[in-house]
Amino acid sequence: MYQRVRYYIFLRDVLWLALTAFGGPQAHLAHFQRVLVNKRKYLSEADLMELNSLCQMLPGPSSTQTLTAVGFKIGGPNLAYLTLLVWALPSVLFMAILGVLLSNIQEKNWSLEFTRFIQPMAVGFVSYAAYTISLKTVHTKTGIVLMVAAALASYFIQTPFVFPVILLVAGLVTALKYKEQPKEAKKKFEIPWANFFLWIGVLLVAAGLGAATGALPIRLFENFYRNGSLIFGGGQVLTPLLYTEFVQYAPKQYLTSQEFLSGYAVAQSLPGPVFSFSAFIGSLAMREYGFAGELAGAIMSAAGIFLPGTFLIFFVIRIWDSLKKYRAIRASLEGITAASAGLVAAAAVILFQPLQNTVLNFSVTIGTFGVLAFTKIPSPVIILLGIALGLLL
Repeated sequence: MYQRVRYYIFLRDVLWLALTAFGGPQAHLAHFQRVLVNKRKYLSEADLMELNSLCQMLPGPSSTQTLTAVGFKIGGPNLAYLTLLVWALPSVLFMAILGVLLSNIQEKNWSLEFTRFIQPMAVGFVSYAAYTISLKTVHTKTGIVLMVAAALASYFIQTPFVFPVILLVAGLVTALKYKEQPKEAKKKFEIPWANFFLWIGVLLVAAGLGAATGALPIRLFENFYRNGSLIFGGGQVLTPLLYTEFVQYAPKQYLTSQEFLSGYAVAQSLPGPVFSFSAFIGSLAMREYGFAGELAGAIMSAAGIFLPGTFLIFFVIRIWDSLKKYRAIRASLEGITAASAGLVAAAAVILFQPLQNTVLNFSVTIGTFGVLAFTKIPSPVIILLGIALGLLL
């Protein structure tokens, strides 16, 4: 009975975090510490930081993985899956509904002019994300070179398939500097492969079914599952991949640039995981199939983006204590994080290009960056002000 009550309380705390944790992965960690460590004492601060560091090594939404890993540590896989569901569901539902509303507005030929400030503001958010990520993760000459090279490569080679190559190459480059890492005693360990095979198996089955059936919901699941399996650095790094694949990539182009930027800006203003933006894209991708299709697209896309990171954290958390002894693993993180910063920087430029080169758009983008950098005004307030200005003017 005690365990069930404790799990209920934990999930209630997770729901509270889902409704109140604004600010993205870095801010989420502070919320987790306040509620899970200081208030409830589910785990120590050192345990939380170590789990977060582990999740930074893996592809997927880092704050979501951290919270899921806490659930796993407390109650095993069942509680971890419930933690993922409770954490992601509120923002996923909101973004799905937003996609449906936007589609209905366009069907009625209503103007989207009220979003004109939101789009350059979204570029300001991405620019600030690139700035903060680079400050926190790029501290060496090698890191700077890799960041710039990743930005240039992703800008000039705008295809979804270039991103994993960039991250892999960057990780391999700094892995060669493993001798700079302090030695730690290694010990033999056995690897429980079940969740790894689950991760890769779901990817292969989804890809096979998508190719065989051509069904859009399955292809959406596969697209987002693949992206969720490749993204290091959280929702900000996800942005350039999604823009390239779903806006620019000719065989798809499910969204316009205006729709993408408007949805991204709203996602930035919500509590919970930024990866919920996937539900918005999935909803609009299925707009031709009516409300049921839009809802199916949102669910399949959200499931696709969140599941791979969960499978991977279940796999790695069991071997982490032994894995982190290897210097090459620790050294590769420098390159991966530096390249991630470069991808976000390039995304800011790519996202701005479809906008008109007006003084107003430049001013709104720069102004948003400045407000984020030099004030403590919350993201939701900034977005609401942008919507209000669009409606008034």
